Amino acid sequence: VSAEILNEEGEVTSNECRNSFCDHCLNKTLNLHVHFSHLQSPSNPERLTGPESIAIALYDYEGINDGDLGFKKGDKLKILQESGEWWRAQSISTGQEGFIPSNYVAIDSLETEEWFFKGVSRKDAERQLLASGNKMGSFMIRDSETTKGSYSLSVRDSDSQSGDTVKHYKIRTLDNGGFYISPRITFTTLQELVSHYKSECHDGLCQALTSPCLSPKPQKPWEKDAWEIPRESLKLDRRLGAGQFGEVWMATYNKHTKVAVKTMKPGTMSVEAFLDEANLMKALQHDKLVRLNAVVTKEEPIYIITEYMEKGSLLDFLKSDEGNRVQLPKLIDFSAQIAEGMAYIEQRNYIHRDLRAANILVSKALVCKIADFGLARIIEDNEYTAREGAKFPIKWTAPEAINYGSFTIKSDVWSFGILLTEIISYGRTPYPGMTNPEVIRSLERGYRMQRTDSCPQELYDVMLECWKNKPEDRPTFEYLQSVLEDFYTATESQYQQQP
Repeated sequence: VSAEILNEEGEVTSNECRNSFCDHCLNKTLNLHVHFSHLQSPSNPERLTGPESIAIALYDYEGINDGDLGFKKGDKLKILQESGEWWRAQSISTGQEGFIPSNYVAIDSLETEEWFFKGVSRKDAERQLLASGNKMGSFMIRDSETTKGSYSLSVRDSDSQSGDTVKHYKIRTLDNGGFYISPRITFTTLQELVSHYKSECHDGLCQALTSPCLSPKPQKPWEKDAWEIPRESLKLDRRLGAGQFGEVWMATYNKHTKVAVKTMKPGTMSVEAFLDEANLMKALQHDKLVRLNAVVTKEEPIYIITEYMEKGSLLDFLKSDEGNRVQLPKLIDFSAQIAEGMAYIEQRNYIHRDLRAANILVSKALVCKIADFGLARIIEDNEYTAREGAKFPIKWTAPEAINYGSFTIKSDVWSFGILLTEIISYGRTPYPGMTNPEVIRSLERGYRMQRTDSCPQELYDVMLECWKNKPEDRPTFEYLQSVLEDFYTATESQYQQQP
């Protein structure tokens, strides 16, 4: 599986431009939110909307919390107040008022089209179109990443050399508000454009457009104002695993919402330090980060409530029968997804401190999300905090962090290089056959893990960049994201031309 790409201007461009630090890359890092574009940090003020704000329901919603307003797909709702993820609204048909999940409705009529995907990046368009259930000609129109107010068309195609691919076309805008892909034919609306290219004469596109890309119903926002929740509101259903500092359970919140609960062993961390860190973690919201929903801290053990990820940790997944069948392009894609999440953490001036495959979780749709960011800083177990401790993750830790306790985003980059070895080897422990003291001594002599036969040289070169001795010489996660997202396409000479 591969993805052919057109640069967002629809023209041939040099490879050097694509891997440089430019506004395009920066914007890409800041804006990669799938179905999460509505999220605001907890400090955002409420905004009253004008009386003309009418939203259309994109999905059915059954009210499950007190004060919720249920609705059916297509219902019209008058928006009374926008506040974070839950808006106060009134049903036009019944007159009832209540709170609605903002990612289940659209105010812009374009967003009600099943083929329009707001805020989806080029790379995520490829991931979604290449997912099972879509076919040749499946398509989406999305916001352009480089030109505000413009759009791109992404279409699933297939050829004998690459197999299933995705091709992208820039939709250009006329001064009078019309749209075109090829200047030979223009359209008043995007709806007209889609209708034209659905015809058998697809007018130069790789395929006639068939059906909109399948879109899973977005995750409902967490219950409004439910941060510190009662322990009895959780039913622990099944233990998923046990770690050094506690257990992870699949649980049900208030009899209706499936969640994951991390139970921390008493004495692992102070409640005050945890709450300070949790408030920072709560503000970090991105599609490639595991969502922190709520906490239980009134008495120990502390509970951390997060979104539930069906496939478990990336480490366990890679070792499973299903994970063992994953081919190299998907392994590279896992790496790119993690780099994307870490680029967001980097942009927010945060540090993970314990980046490894065991702390990456995998969804049913094979989306990788970063978990446990920031927790390492507040653990009070000497076996973990001391470098000689049995629980300290020496093999993932940068030399300056081992020797001087200097944890930065650049020590996270080192750990990411080690994580790449876990991915490419389907979960093998780093530095096989070496003890922790041997690893420390070897690193001091300049030793680096060798490339395995299964690892492409280009990927090993990325690892070596991450393992530069001086932290400042290591790449940014923004750069790593761009390299890994374009791992197969950056070396191609042909870019998709406009028809």
